[in-house]
Amino acid sequence: MLKDNISSHKAAFAPNVHTELRAQCNTSAAVSLFCGNQTANSRSETRGVSARVFKNGVWGFSSAADMSDEAIRNVLTAATENALFLDGKVQNPPVTLPPLAEKEILTAKELPTVEQKFYTEFCRTVDDYILKKYPNLASRFVSSRYECIEKNLVTSDGCSAHSLSPRSYLYVQLAAETADGTPIELFTPFGGYGVFTENFTDPALLYPKIDDLYEKLMRKKEGVFPEAGTKTVILDGLLAGMLAHEAVGHTVEADLVLGGSVAAHSLNKRVASELVTLVDFAHTAFGKPTPLPVFADDEGTPAEDALLIDRGILVGYMNSRESALHFGMKPQGNARAFAFSDEPLIRMRNTAILPGTSKLSDMIASVEDGYYLLDTNNGQADTTGEFMFGVCMGYEIKKGKLGRAILDTTISGVAFDMLKTVDMVSDDMVWASSGYCGKKQPMPVGMGGPALRCKVTMGGR
Repeated sequence: MLKDNISSHKAAFAPNVHTELRAQCNTSAAVSLFCGNQTANSRSETRGVSARVFKNGVWGFSSAADMSDEAIRNVLTAATENALFLDGKVQNPPVTLPPLAEKEILTAKELPTVEQKFYTEFCRTVDDYILKKYPNLASRFVSSRYECIEKNLVTSDGCSAHSLSPRSYLYVQLAAETADGTPIELFTPFGGYGVFTENFTDPALLYPKIDDLYEKLMRKKEGVFPEAGTKTVILDGLLAGMLAHEAVGHTVEADLVLGGSVAAHSLNKRVASELVTLVDFAHTAFGKPTPLPVFADDEGTPAEDALLIDRGILVGYMNSRESALHFGMKPQGNARAFAFSDEPLIRMRNTAILPGTSKLSDMIASVEDGYYLLDTNNGQADTTGEFMFGVCMGYEIKKGKLGRAILDTTISGVAFDMLKTVDMVSDDMVWASSGYCGKKQPMPVGMGGPALRCKVTMGGR
């Protein structure tokens, strides 16, 4: 566990400025096998301290890859000098961040150490199973990854936090060829929050899921290209989560709103069907822990759920303390930094569309001619809300019944326009948290949602 060697330095905080002091350690381990050959075997740790100082609308920042008392004193001095220098040059009118209630948030615990050998042997066992049961595959890829971000934070207004965010995954990718030699592949992650030995106790527990992945690949091998055009589709929960994050979530991050995102002029206006409610959850959702719980952000703000779209109406943004002051909103814990040398940015945590009341089977039965889209392998969107996602698994829907699998395609549209076409929302929920958000610095995030019936533009052959 990261030792608290920063609290004793609060006495050195400069008067009349807001100060944040953070110590952080990021650890990771990874093993990868491609067709049985080991292609990665790594383990790393980075640690250091940083200080950030706010004065009349400007920030001073400094960091060091060192946790000694001398390094802490140096980053505090440098960050303070930077803020005072910029304040003298910019000469903004006096402004102070609204103070937070003094609070201590401690969520860290001791974690077991997992030897690199365990990751390798687990991957080997899974890879052997795939090779023996499915020797006709064109290729196979098995990879384990563990990451933990631990932080100590103290602020000049009395907030302190100790957080620990471990997550571990096993990634499996299977590849084959269609009859005409076209390569196809499917990829799935297993795991979630916690250390590897907590999430993976027995490789055999994964075998039924790997079998299911193989069966999908074989259906895709006989798949057809979808028909291009505007189609009625059912987006499964993974795609709904991607939509919630990429096409909607980024547009309502307050720094991007200030930069001119489509949400800048949409507050308190209808942006979706009344069936759509979107929340950025902090640490608990539907009575259970979120995929990546956040109890306090890197400004010391206690984390709360941020309601973004309420029954189709855009009602809020995700904020830092500074942007919340600008918009007259309450900060809810969305300012996060990936490494000790990074400044906190406004980031999503666990962004999801809330479930509705429809059964998935009824949604499929309601579609005369359309598609059921399950998995995505990539996605991009811009601040206009325009998006394009790759779809790597899906099925035709003909007269209310699932038909043939489809080959890789894309869906595209403008999020706030597409969300207005949502007319059915399933009563279940799917979460994903195996990737990173790439906004200036990588950041682990969770995303999720129910199935949505809507209209999107689909690509064809």
